[in-house]
Amino acid sequence: MENDFSFETKLLHNRHKIDPATGAVSVPIQHASTFHQFDIDQFGKYDYSRSLNPTREALEEVIADLEGGTKGFAFSSGMAAISTAFLLLSQNDHVIITEDVYGGTFRMVTEVLTRYGIEHTFVDMTNLEKVKQAIKPNTKLFYVETPSNPLLKVTDISAICQLAKQCGALTFVDNTFLTPAHQRPLELGADVVLHSATKFLSGHSDVVAGLAVVKDEALGKRLGYLQNAFGAILGVQDAWLVLRGLKTLHVRLEHSVKSAQKIAEFLQTQPLVKNVYYPGLTDHPQYDLQHKQAQSPGAVLSFELQDEALLRSFIAKVKIPVFAVSLGAVESILSYPAKMSHASMPESERLQRGISNTLLRLSVGLENTDDLIADFKSALQDHAKNPVEV
Repeated sequence: MENDFSFETKLLHNRHKIDPATGAVSVPIQHASTFHQFDIDQFGKYDYSRSLNPTREALEEVIADLEGGTKGFAFSSGMAAISTAFLLLSQNDHVIITEDVYGGTFRMVTEVLTRYGIEHTFVDMTNLEKVKQAIKPNTKLFYVETPSNPLLKVTDISAICQLAKQCGALTFVDNTFLTPAHQRPLELGADVVLHSATKFLSGHSDVVAGLAVVKDEALGKRLGYLQNAFGAILGVQDAWLVLRGLKTLHVRLEHSVKSAQKIAEFLQTQPLVKNVYYPGLTDHPQYDLQHKQAQSPGAVLSFELQDEALLRSFIAKVKIPVFAVSLGAVESILSYPAKMSHASMPESERLQRGISNTLLRLSVGLENTDDLIADFKSALQDHAKNPVEV
């Protein structure tokens, strides 16, 4: 019955809406680290919480259902989910990966996987010809981040998945920016979907968590084995917080996306703003593709200011957004990729990808949109009247 429900209804009405033991309308938090076994020859479903815990299991089942997968996995952070998924690879395998990928993923690929003999090639995945040229006989994984962080480039998920299948490779898609509410990569052919659940899924800047979902049951068993072996599982209190955050995902995203669209359009009119990167703008190179494969352009945008003096002035004068690492929260978060999300990427690599020292990333929260626009307008105009020298 529940499978007939719309996405919005499934966020609230799934098999974990009521605790069968008590009738509670909230998933119980099971703090037990170990479980009594009643039979020496046959252990129960739960034995040790690293392997399986009822509270974490509830979150894993909910995210698998929302993404349209067969099995979900909850990890201690987004990078724990990504890193464990990378352990599906072996020595001498080759990865093709989105060029302007999140800095933590860049670090994992370039500084950790290389130590184990796993090769990589960064490619502008908006160019399918370049992707094809990067394929090697040992290519085993296509790693897609779309929209990408922080330049909001959009990759054709279906096209990449088709290329991967032709050469017997897997496709991972980081779906953090859009969540299953607005994009479902497994339905487009992906093998593994990854999330920093710290962001939109939990949505309140109060938990660090990662999620992975697979489509194929055999692949799910392999990833489950690695989750248990590697052990970077999500704690039960944090699992419960993500479950609570998921209940309001639809309404939070709906407001934030509408607000992001208006803010992006406003920023385009400002002479001190050099570039605005947002897939909801009609002049975005992948505008049509984004609307074809996703339900919205998302609630994250980036914009480049005219110079560094303006950037420093803007950050100092803007009042509403938090100036911080992370995104996807109820409060708007303004980030400086050069020194935050992409600090682990060498400057030469950043600049080569277009991640300049005057680029800001904005994750739009739940504030009144007109208040945010007025705040940004005031900060820009104040600098125009009283420019600050670096």
